Amino acid sequence: MIRAAADTDLPGILDIYNDVIVTSTAVYSDEPVSLDNRRAWLRGRQQQGYPVLVAAEGDAVVGFASFGDFRSSPGYRYTVEHTVHVHPERRGTGIGRQLIESLIPLAVAQGKHVMIAGVDAANSGSIRFHERLGFVQVARFEEVGFKFGRWLDLVFLQRRLGG
Repeated sequence: MIRAAADTDLPGILDIYNDVIVTSTAVYSDEPVSLDNRRAWLRGRQQQGYPVLVAAEGDAVVGFASFGDFRSSPGYRYTVEHTVHVHPERRGTGIGRQLIESLIPLAVAQGKHVMIAGVDAANSGSIRFHERLGFVQVARFEEVGFKFGRWLDLVFLQRRLGG
């Protein structure tokens, strides 16, 4: 079930996010974050009017997705960048697709024109995932990230939403 995130979902969101941080290059951060960090993130998204969705199975959060400003300058106000993460035991089951397919209409309803995905260039699975959802690779930035003792390349994909 896909629904708006609530405070009670924060521990599940935190577990998924911290797993991504310590096990992958999907997030260019080295240190796990606190529950207060995720609470502030959720509040910030809500205050900006941006959605945070969770995929729930019973009381368990098995994935989450959101979007926010791509850049803060007013000229970018019609462009958003999204994030989507799925519990490691539920990856590849369609949850990520359901989350993004639920997120896109919310962006359209807010008058957004383009959605951006920033993906580690070595994550071919995530790149293919986005391409299947209509995203197109538009840029590659070489060695802009550093994690696990190595330089990382970042790929930007975009999807035009209309409007």
